[in-house]
Amino acid sequence: MNFIKKNGSGLLLCLVIAIPSWLLGKQFPIIGGPVIAIVAGMILTLFIKDKTVLQPGITFSAKKILQWAVILLGFGLNLNVILETGKQSLPIILATITTSLVIAFVLHKVLHIPSKISTLIGVGSSICGGSAIAATAPVIDADDEEVAQAISVIFFFNVLAAILFPTFGTILGFAQDTGNAFGVFAGTAINDTSSVTAAASTWDSMYALGSATLDKAVTVKLTRTLAIIPITLVLAFLRTKKEKKNGTDGKKVSFKQIFPFFILYFIAASVITTVAVNFGVAIEFFTPLKELSKFFIILAMSAIGINTNIVKLIKTGGKPILMGLCCWVGITAISLLMQHLLGIW
Repeated sequence: MNFIKKNGSGLLLCLVIAIPSWLLGKQFPIIGGPVIAIVAGMILTLFIKDKTVLQPGITFSAKKILQWAVILLGFGLNLNVILETGKQSLPIILATITTSLVIAFVLHKVLHIPSKISTLIGVGSSICGGSAIAATAPVIDADDEEVAQAISVIFFFNVLAAILFPTFGTILGFAQDTGNAFGVFAGTAINDTSSVTAAASTWDSMYALGSATLDKAVTVKLTRTLAIIPITLVLAFLRTKKEKKNGTDGKKVSFKQIFPFFILYFIAASVITTVAVNFGVAIEFFTPLKELSKFFIILAMSAIGINTNIVKLIKTGGKPILMGLCCWVGITAISLLMQHLLGIW
């Protein structure tokens, strides 16, 4: 009862935003529910004068529910299948992830972009958009405005990729009798899963390939998603080391308080899925949990939108957008180069 009394009103407000955002996201997959929710939250908060009563529930949604979303994301990730079918694309994935992180780091130093927003954009661009940002934000203790800004930047280039890449693939001469080359391209060069599926589905429709391109692109994308695990663990250890180093005021820094144990639960969920599938459980069994994960991300983005100052976001958005553009162009170029070198295209 105390939990409901403390958090109920804020959670209810987030749900009021999240439910229609989730439904609209299904109708407009190129945009996606998380983006709709975060924009709706940013607009709605302009009309709320006092958030004192609402704030505990909003904070709970932005922090705890976001962590639960990441844990549930682990269900449905069969490590064996992804690693086996992703071998072809693994060198490309490693190259694109490295490229994005290096570009983000260099621009962080050159343009003096805050380190947390740089990390979120770099990781979001290189791995899996909103899901990677959701997993990374609690690890580096990013605030809601930084998360909102990173999500907005990733969303912008996701939409461009989903719209432009099928035509771009035709111009480049990707094979039109198979979805292999374009599937690898979409899976490695587009950030968010929703936009990957949108672009791959468009290619299938353009050349009557059934779901061949979509199957390939999604498999490659899921392989990329696994990179969340090592990157967030490395970031966690780096933050722990930094916090301990800076703990010079006599206050002991607790590893337990800093380390994001929800990432370990995410790994455990992936292992459970892998073991279950090996024992004959259909991968579709975990679909409801994956759908719940997506809804939780939308719910958390609603809260983050409510906590975001849209005026400040617009004023400070120039450099992060430039960073997102550079990461996007770099990933696209490296994906094409690696495919050419590997003989895929």
